[in-house]
Amino acid sequence: MESLFAGLHLADIHQTLIRNIISLRASQDLFDDLSDTPADWVVAQRCESGVKPHGYVSPATALYRPFEEADWFNAVEFPFKNWSASRFCDGTFGIWYGADTVGTSVHETVYHWRTRLLRDAGFEQLVLNGVRESITAERKIYGVRCDAALIDLRPQVTLFPSLVDMEHYHSTQPIGARLKREGHPGLVSCSARCDGDVYAVLNANVLSGASIQSYLTYQLTAQGVRVSRGMGDTWMWIT
Repeated sequence: MESLFAGLHLADIHQTLIRNIISLRASQDLFDDLSDTPADWVVAQRCESGVKPHGYVSPATALYRPFEEADWFNAVEFPFKNWSASRFCDGTFGIWYGADTVGTSVHETVYHWRTRLLRDAGFEQLVLNGVRESITAERKIYGVRCDAALIDLRPQVTLFPSLVDMEHYHSTQPIGARLKREGHPGLVSCSARCDGDVYAVLNANVLSGASIQSYLTYQLTAQGVRVSRGMGDTWMWIT
């Protein structure tokens, strides 16, 4: 660990990073299962809005502020409030992951969707065995501005291949824990899934300007994962 940190440099990041999260292309009312009357849904929405804490103060006018707040929570705040173990985190603190391009984000999220969710639940085997033709998930792509001096691990990947280990995080989680403990805003490293860069941010204050860029659809088939940007098109295949 000590030799990995020796001689590290900072990457002065001032760019838009890609955040790729699960979502729905068509919005759904969260209260429509409580009543068949649309007027009741409005009342429930108002009650929720009245008690919900506002973690993000937007400079936008009142008309647009709720939409900006929703984008901020979905694209930035959620992982800081919902802790889970990952490559650079043991689950004891919040961490935010972004990518340099949409393509990098697709490779990263397809892997986790397929292996950490579908395979663990046995759904992938249903497709491979022909029980189900396919399984579909919808994704939302956000652009989030990052302005920070991040620890740059990319030059160390050749000397420390465990930084991009496909399965095991036992050597990378202590790195994130140390940076968190010492107050660093985050790090940038190479993607373990493709030729791209990933960003692990520990301080939400260095992120800003979350906005939706596009939508994607993942479809798991027996041949791999088909990634679509529109209705019926094929943008990428991941086997």
